[in-house]
Amino acid sequence: MKCQGFYLSDNAAALNQQNQQLNAVYVPRPQQSLAEITQLLEDAYQRQQQVTLQLKTVDQNNRHWPDITTLIHGYNANDIVIDADQFIPLQEIRNVADKKAEN
Repeated sequence: MKCQGFYLSDNAAALNQQNQQLNAVYVPRPQQSLAEITQLLEDAYQRQQQVTLQLKTVDQNNRHWPDITTLIHGYNANDIVIDADQFIPLQEIRNVADKKAEN
């Protein structure tokens, strides 16, 4: 019987955390120009420093998705490569912030 109490409290905590994530509001950052985005990403790639990306993508309630903090592993004229060989089109990036400058 005691195990069920732990299960319920753990389950409730997980559900509360999930609700907080679903209800989180991510403030839109200023839209940067493609030239500015490209320069910031190139600098971060060369220095191997983390950046925080905000994408233009929004959910069905017109809320921005969570920011992505990552190293840039590569890039070409149209895309950047982040963790796990994930490609992100440059046109989908709204804002790039230097992770060091945010702290």
